[in-house]
Amino acid sequence: MVEEQYVRIRLPRKGEVFGIADQLLGASRIRVVCADGKSRMGRIPGKIRKRLWIRTGDLLIVKPWSFQDAKSDIVWRYTKTQAANLRRKRLLPKDFDMF
Repeated sequence: MVEEQYVRIRLPRKGEVFGIADQLLGASRIRVVCADGKSRMGRIPGKIRKRLWIRTGDLLIVKPWSFQDAKSDIVWRYTKTQAANLRRKRLLPKDFDMF
């Protein structure tokens, strides 16, 4: 008998949006295409930079800056398996249905 395990997946909170890493810019910066249709420069904080590698095509959660809409902070990176689970549960926007 196979026992199912439930794993919680982090979803965007208030003020956060889904994004896809589009281009690596260097110096802990990434061009991110967001679910709201805008392209922003994302900053990778040290907390994430030291633990995770972010590559082109990764699904991310970004938090746009309130005072400068063209920039954002990267909050979370999903693994390919997590992104596939989000797609299967229909939690991703239709534009991001590539996982």
